[in-house]
Amino acid sequence: MNSSIVVPVHDSCQVASRSIAISGEAGGGKSTLGRALALELRLPLIDLDSVTNPLLDALPASQHWLTGPDAGAIRDGRYAALRAVAQDVITTAGGAVLVAPFTAELGGGAAWDALQDACGPVQLVHIIGDPVLFAARRSGRGAARDAYRADQPAPEVRVPVIEIDADLTTMQQLARLLPALGVRMPVAADATIFSTTFDAVLCDLDGSLIDSTASVARSWRRWAEHYGVSADALHANHGRPARTLVSALIEPDRRAEALERIEQMEVADAQSVRPLRGAPAFWASLPEQRRAVVTSGTVPIASARMDAADLPRPTVWVTAEQVTHGKPDPEPYLMAAERLGGDPGRCLVIEDAQAGIASARAAGCHVLAVTGTGSLDELAAASAVVDGLDRVRVEQVTDGLRLLLVS
Repeated sequence: MNSSIVVPVHDSCQVASRSIAISGEAGGGKSTLGRALALELRLPLIDLDSVTNPLLDALPASQHWLTGPDAGAIRDGRYAALRAVAQDVITTAGGAVLVAPFTAELGGGAAWDALQDACGPVQLVHIIGDPVLFAARRSGRGAARDAYRADQPAPEVRVPVIEIDADLTTMQQLARLLPALGVRMPVAADATIFSTTFDAVLCDLDGSLIDSTASVARSWRRWAEHYGVSADALHANHGRPARTLVSALIEPDRRAEALERIEQMEVADAQSVRPLRGAPAFWASLPEQRRAVVTSGTVPIASARMDAADLPRPTVWVTAEQVTHGKPDPEPYLMAAERLGGDPGRCLVIEDAQAGIASARAAGCHVLAVTGTGSLDELAAASAVVDGLDRVRVEQVTDGLRLLLVS
């Protein structure tokens, strides 16, 4: 199994003729996402830079074509070329993934109409994110054209878009984008988890009920920049309590300060958090006395994120402050089951991370994994995997709760 992809390649019958455009600022990762999406959907890729830059860069000029007196006309010509190529490709291949800033198109009007006239109905994906991150990526890639780009305010979006956060990895972006495009991962309907009766449902929070992955990544990225910690070290510790990570990465005399700083940063960024697909209905369907949240976050962080996602706080939850050993140790899920008066072997856990799945399994629980944070390989120990909680629902039966697959 290829661990670099969240979902398996989908049947071509799922991806009938379609035009998808990836938009966003330079440094946002448009080309990387566009290429990954085109490979996943088996569609041609048409990148504005690839179509037009070789010719423009070869022209003799006293100024770079991005800044000269003809910059406006060149912009119009570049997009006209993109539309012409796209029209031919879509007509012959049945669809395409287009990559460009699409700044004017995001505002609607004539530019948007021209794109749709050439490509048919367009599903527009817009990469959003931290301007500081975009600038750092542009600086890091060292492309000559970036030296001539003028800083521009974020465009006003007046057309329907699917927003994707730049702080996510390409794998994580695909896990959100594919379901939004209507491409769903198959679910093993014969998994025993769908024929088991449960006493309670224990839900991880981040990445399972709420889409805080970008917020977490952004907060920890800024924290790591402050303390000089590598991104690889952070990724290796996803799902573990902050105090465990801080203890592993920061010298003893700075740990208290570092722990306080990351909590403040995560609470401050919580307003960007949204519920995951299907989570509000799933959470609301669980009886209050049979549900709990089990998170590696602290009470302030978990509270801020649940409030931002408009999910009611549970009566029972297990947070970082309450356990001696966090995930992947079984203590958090054992504690939640005990507080609900349930047998861990009759508890269903909702998880998104390898450490959380290991914790739940060690506690003796059944696990439903939700894609979006890690690879399928990292979710392999789960009883079943779904790409959104809208794929399942919980039904009360005489002797407990049943998990049902929604077709």
